[in-house]
Amino acid sequence: MRASCILVCFFMFLAASSALPGKKKQYKPCRELVLYFHDIIYNGQNAANATSAIVAAPEGANLTILAGPVPFRKHHHLGTINFLGADPIMIKTRDISVVGGTGDFFMHRGVATISTDAFEGEVYFRLRVDIKFYDCW
Repeated sequence: MRASCILVCFFMFLAASSALPGKKKQYKPCRELVLYFHDIIYNGQNAANATSAIVAAPEGANLTILAGPVPFRKHHHLGTINFLGADPIMIKTRDISVVGGTGDFFMHRGVATISTDAFEGEVYFRLRVDIKFYDCW
């Protein structure tokens, strides 16, 4: 009888202690960058100013997907940062993954918060990219 009472008390203690909110570890970024991307999309009339053209896309689909490396060749950093994720330009703020890089950003992982800084129809947009790296080598 006494052993079962101790056993019940022990399990009640475990159940109560696991239900208490514990402190979660707050991660701080090991490196932060802010970048600006801008693009003038070719619309059939602005060939002199266009910096890119949409070759094919499903009708009604998001035309902007950030995937692949973004190179740095001068100034403070050398290497690339690899982004991966959809970038629906009509949403004001969104997050995409930073999944690695080369050079100064070798094996870096983190989150890029993208906000549309300027937007002019389907021809021009500028993005503000706030990158927080949480895994730096």
